[in-house]
Amino acid sequence: MSANGSPTGKQPTATYDSAFLKACRHEPVPHTPVWFMRQAGRSLPEYRKVREGIPMLESCMRPELVTEITLQPVRRHNVDAAIYFSDIVVPLKAIGVDLDIKPGVGPVVERPIRSRADLAQLRDLTPEDVSYVTEAIGMLTAELGQTPLIGFAGAPFTLASYLVEGGPSRTYENAKAMMYGDPELWADLLDRLADITAAFLKVQIEAGASAVQLFDSWAGALAPADYRRSVLPASAKVFRAVEAYGVPRIHFGVGTGELLGLMGEAGADVVGVDWRVPLDEAARRVGPGKALQGNLDPTVLFAPQEAVEAKTREVLEAAAQLEGHVFNLGHGVMPSTNPDALTRLVEYVHTRTAR
Repeated sequence: MSANGSPTGKQPTATYDSAFLKACRHEPVPHTPVWFMRQAGRSLPEYRKVREGIPMLESCMRPELVTEITLQPVRRHNVDAAIYFSDIVVPLKAIGVDLDIKPGVGPVVERPIRSRADLAQLRDLTPEDVSYVTEAIGMLTAELGQTPLIGFAGAPFTLASYLVEGGPSRTYENAKAMMYGDPELWADLLDRLADITAAFLKVQIEAGASAVQLFDSWAGALAPADYRRSVLPASAKVFRAVEAYGVPRIHFGVGTGELLGLMGEAGADVVGVDWRVPLDEAARRVGPGKALQGNLDPTVLFAPQEAVEAKTREVLEAAAQLEGHVFNLGHGVMPSTNPDALTRLVEYVHTRTAR
């Protein structure tokens, strides 16, 4: 299916006229479509129940479990799209990088990449490495019917940050030291990660994903000039690699208000916006030809319903003149969020924007 045209190639046609894909293509919609980053996760008691005792990475490699977790928020909240349940480090684990996701910490890499010799850890990703992804997406698309499935991957910069730092970081001192001090090694690292990321997205699209989202979670740590010179080429390579499939490509990062134009320039059809920049201002920064996604502050969901509705109206009003708008939070659902607040939010947006 083409992001701006008619169904093509192997892409499923059942989801083509969905509100979500119409919004991505800047077409009239019956209502503003809604989905939430981290909609499948710890905010749901049913998620905690099925994940009990199962490590995160293992849960990402069980097709039946992935299918169940991905479907849970669709059943509960009536969202307009599902997002494939996985983790950004799954493709790295699949090619043999020695890492684990430690509870309360996040991804931890046993041998961080600090030299050119360390690049040997990063071989090419093949479909056989992630056959469980193909299996799970086949199961999901059969269950979802007309509801689109969004595939996703971590962007090269964010993956590089974990690999170089050895785990989560607030300063990215080692990653930035490499970026500034050995730009050739940095460029080669990101280029290799771009190939791995593109291969991972291709597997998801060929299995039946109707759209893909590239998460550059930590790109907000960069100045625009550094992003343009040292990060944008690798992200653009990922988007170019999947362009021929014609599925909408979404690009999202946190704290990226100063980078929104550059993130759109990298090749996304839809630019995700966190809660720090109003959508009308974000549209000015991104420029014409892009849909926007976002951008309610996730913490608003802890306020009374009247406050949630008031803040939601602000988002919808700021989005009124956009070429296309997909309603989302400005970051992921927080674990302690009341699931009922999400269900009410979906219903409110649908009702408020019904055409």
